[in-house]
Amino acid sequence: MTDIVATNETILVVGGGISGMTAALEAAECGKQVILVEKNPSVGGRVSQLYRYFPKLCHPTCGLEINLKRMRAQKNLRLLTMTEVTNVQGEAGNYSVTLKASPRYVNENCTACGECAKVVEAEFDDEHNYGLGKRKGAYLPNAMAYPQRYVLDARIIGTPDADKAKAACKYNAIDLDMQETNSTITVGAIIWATGWRPFDAKKIQPYGYDRYPNVITSVEFERMADPHGPTGGKLVRPSDGKEAKNVAFIQCAGSRDRNYLKHCSRICCMASLKQATYLREKWGDEGKASIYYIDIRAIDRIDDFHQMVKNDPNVTFIKSKVAKIEQDKDTNPVLHGVNTEGYHRYATPHDLVVLAIGMEPSVSDFPIKVTVNESGFIEQDENNGAIFAAGCSSDALDVNRAVQSATASALRAIQVVNRVAGMEG
Repeated sequence: MTDIVATNETILVVGGGISGMTAALEAAECGKQVILVEKNPSVGGRVSQLYRYFPKLCHPTCGLEINLKRMRAQKNLRLLTMTEVTNVQGEAGNYSVTLKASPRYVNENCTACGECAKVVEAEFDDEHNYGLGKRKGAYLPNAMAYPQRYVLDARIIGTPDADKAKAACKYNAIDLDMQETNSTITVGAIIWATGWRPFDAKKIQPYGYDRYPNVITSVEFERMADPHGPTGGKLVRPSDGKEAKNVAFIQCAGSRDRNYLKHCSRICCMASLKQATYLREKWGDEGKASIYYIDIRAIDRIDDFHQMVKNDPNVTFIKSKVAKIEQDKDTNPVLHGVNTEGYHRYATPHDLVVLAIGMEPSVSDFPIKVTVNESGFIEQDENNGAIFAAGCSSDALDVNRAVQSATASALRAIQVVNRVAGMEG
């Protein structure tokens, strides 16, 4: 990475999800020099793992495709994948940033033909599908991956698989001698857009996520619904592969709970409402959704979607905080609790249970001191200097609000580098 050219009039964006891409593109299209770094092999983040957006139920490819087209055409933007920020020093207008780049073992000659993957035998858990399926040791992260280049998993380097992959490549694209590299750049402002991670459902012991195979998370269900996902779009039970037609959705799984996440993650209600429509889409009148909720938080146009789902006779709403989940002899999850509308106790079996898990910031150990709130999100604070949080680094946000946040952060970063340019001019 010795050829990176950056000055204190350059903006660094950390994280290549929808927020990072938006912030980087907005700044670059305003004429600013931007470096976008992403620790994974491709950009797109959590949005690339969605089956559909709410409330319009369009596929995320439509949003990503537009951004990728903008990115390809943008000469002011430099993208560095498989790259992390390890250290930041300095002050607003003059930061020294250390970057660590991990080897991809595939160079820019790659045409994404896939011949390397055909000959590699080793398989690993597929991160894009939250570990629900396997991928080869030579792989394309997902169908929309950008850059559209394969990656060799570091775990096959030094094995016969790596040699097979190299021999299969007709374009001299595989370089097994690539090494980790470190470099230091100077930038004027930093936009921190490292996004969110799903709350660890294993921590919610009464729900048995780590004990009962037919209790899964909302992000896993989302991948199952996707035709490009681990089940080819089939909604099935992990325990036996049978069709899951009677599905329970548990709201606030880990959110709004002093034992786990105190904050409301905002997206969970809409995620379950959206996923309830997947059942109808797949099974028609045979699809039954039961939504166990404390309260549904949906406003404005999102409430229109809520009301539409609520009017579906195949969707039942149970106002209750589920107390615990057990499993019967047929591996059906059985939900126990009290319906607070009438205070009726229930012990209800379902084919599958989906935990609407909360979101928390994906980064908690920052390379420079920033002000965070009790949930770990970066606050807007003048003590942060010219480090601005975008998207879900700043709060639990849906895609629409994350993009708005990213645009605002880009404008703040532009103001900083404009002042730098003015002082130097």
